[in-house]
Amino acid sequence: MTAAGTDSAVLEPTTPVAYRVAGKRKEMGDTWTLELEPVGDQRLPGFLPGQFSMLYAFGSGEVPISVSAIAGGSGELTHTVRAVGAATGAICDARPGDQLGVRGPFGSVWPLDAAEGGDVVVVAGGIGLAPLRPAIEQLIAERDRYRAVTVLCGARSPDEMLYPSELQDWREAGIAVETTVDSATGDWEGRVGLVTKLIPLAPFQGERATAFVCGPEIMMRFVAAELRGRGIPPGRIHVSLERNMQCAVGHCGHCQLAHLFVCRDGPVFALDRVEPLLGVREL
Repeated sequence: MTAAGTDSAVLEPTTPVAYRVAGKRKEMGDTWTLELEPVGDQRLPGFLPGQFSMLYAFGSGEVPISVSAIAGGSGELTHTVRAVGAATGAICDARPGDQLGVRGPFGSVWPLDAAEGGDVVVVAGGIGLAPLRPAIEQLIAERDRYRAVTVLCGARSPDEMLYPSELQDWREAGIAVETTVDSATGDWEGRVGLVTKLIPLAPFQGERATAFVCGPEIMMRFVAAELRGRGIPPGRIHVSLERNMQCAVGHCGHCQLAHLFVCRDGPVFALDRVEPLLGVREL
């Protein structure tokens, strides 16, 4: 679907479109959420939950970042970005009014339609909650299409828990939300431990459930094993990979995973498609 007023034929996937920083919110020490709006009449086609864009900080470089909120037909984009290098640092340093280049949308999506009628369990580790956020918002907006919906979130510490105020909003919207941290000080009253410890508590039936998982790759491996132990088939466990994506169109080869290209064929994959590859150290 193409946004109103845009001829998708003129939007080359390798050419950035100018977007302006319309809003900026600090999430934690090195992580910011940026709200972007088109500078002129040209805007990118609509994004779907799970897809990503390429954000370009002029003079510093370009990085793939999943959308963390979808604004409908307004053309606005929201990304949550952690500053870990020159390009992401420059993006996080951008101020309201500054311009960034944006390419997209790219990639596969969270299969929300295929999950209809069953239970849904969403498992996030750290900033992995950001790519899952649009899917969670859609699950809430279309709550009657699904049975039990559960969100399980893990973080290294309480001050690194992403979107803390929204977690309570999601609970009030009728979904189960559980959190845990790897370590905490004495004033933390929640659970301490790995996010895998939350899976036995989740109210879903494996034979009718679909799982969406995003976080560090090692975390996703252990989460997938726990989910399989709860009876979810690997074809209904979906993971989002971010291995070395660079060009977004499968030309440069940096994200090649055997016969797959993460940017072109993913980043969302069913576990049965990639699990054998993730176990190969050389890949």
